[in-house]
This record gives sequence, C-alpha cells and structure tokens, in this order.
Amino acid sequence: MDYNKMATVFRELALEAGDKIMEIYDADDFDVRAKSDDSPVTAADEAADALISAGIRAAFPDVLLVTEEQADTHAANAANFIIVDPLDGTKEFIKRRGDFTVNIAYVENGTPVRGVVYAPAKNRMFYTDESGTTVEEQGPFDRFKQGLTKPIRVKSPDNDSLVVVASKSHRDQATDDYISKYKTTDMTGAGSSLKFCLVAAGEADLYPRLGRTMEWDTAAGHAVLNGAGGAVVRFDDHKPLTYGKPIYENPFFIAYAPGVELKSA
Repeated sequence: MDYNKMATVFRELALEAGDKIMEIYDADDFDVRAKSDDSPVTAADEAADALISAGIRAAFPDVLLVTEEQADTHAANAANFIIVDPLDGTKEFIKRRGDFTVNIAYVENGTPVRGVVYAPAKNRMFYTDESGTTVEEQGPFDRFKQGLTKPIRVKSPDNDSLVVVASKSHRDQATDDYISKYKTTDMTGAGSSLKFCLVAAGEADLYPRLGRTMEWDTAAGHAVLNGAGGAVVRFDDHKPLTYGKPIYENPFFIAYAPGVELKSA
C-alpha cells in the first residue's frame, strides 16, 4: 500500500467534506430524516459521503470501500479495506454542538493502521502520516498544502488521578458505574470520534464505551490513537478490538493510554 498517497488523499478528502458539511451547518435550516434503524441522517451526511466515496474509489480502485451511508457496502468483506463515516456525531450536528467529525480509515488485517479525524466546527484535525505516526495539524487548513503539524502522544497516566472522557449523547448509568471503579480527577464529555483523539493527544487517559457502535464510528479514531501509542480493547476480555466483523458491529470497548490499570466489567 502507498501510505504516503493514502495520507495525502485522506487528508484532502476530509477537508473537502468538512467544507461541504460546514456549508450546510451554517445554513438557516437543513432537513433531518430517519434511516431504517431510526438513526438520523442529514443532507450533510449524504453530501460528504458522495465526495469521499468518489475520491476514495478514484484513488484506490482496488481496495474495498465500506461506508456508513451506503448499505450495499456493508455485506462485503475483506482483510484490508477503507472504512468511512462521513459525518460522525450527526446528533451533535443537528443540535449545533460542533462535536462532529469526518472519519476515514484504512484497516489492514483487522487493525486500523491509518486514519484521519477532522472536526471542522472545532478546527481540529488529527491523522496518521505516511509512517503511521499520529500528528495534529494546526489550522487554518489549506486542502492542498499541509500546514504546521506536531506529533502527538498519549500521556503517562496517574492511576490515582485519571482524566476520563465519555459520550455526550450516549451516556448511561452503566457507563457511570464503570467509571466509578477508577480514581478520577476530571471528567469531560465529547461527541463523536473526538474522544479517541483526546486520549491520543494526552488530554484524557481513558474512554470506555458501553453502547452499540459500528466499525465506521471507531476505525479512524482507533487508528489515530494507535499512532499516538494508545490502545483499544474489548470491554469483556480486554483483548484487542479487531475489524472486519459480521455487519461491522463492535462490542463494548475501552480506549486508553497504556499504563491505565484497566478494571474488569
């Protein structure tokens, strides 16, 4: 795989999709519809998906593409594939909270090895470079010219004073009960795949997810965290979270900085 090309294409497509998303986000109003599973979808999801899908298929025609907004891609299966969530955090988008992201990742033998997470309303962008190292690029962003980047790394956690990040829209009692097993000094909420990025950037130590997610929700954030020295494991047995599962559905999981003493369920 040409990882240099992949890093360039993923970054450009994320920025292009982000521009289209913000164009709709900044409008006076936009339509919201329900998909077959009752989850919401907007014109921004569909426009971003069209841009990204066309770009990926042109750049990597021989690589399987799996994308949330195209149900016909969900039945395909391969060891290596590109997986896309064109607008993760649609509920945050609808509520105009800003915690939504564009997510593109490459999975190799079940592991997300390259990815980009772009939060256009937050002006934050994280991605793996050609070597697999995660960087955060400083805005303002130019789609065709990379700006100043800095490598990011998970921090060394203090198990007597952990910072935990959890979902804004999917927080429940089970999550709170699990977090209570840890000694925490701070709790922060974030939407979408930004939670992985906060751990990757050393702004949090732990992100537990006790709720349904799909692989397109997590792959790019997982790749970003991997490239910053972090890890994602299954909630039940603490084995690595893998990809390419049936219908691309995840079990509960824990994303964390190594050194965190993980608690059992």
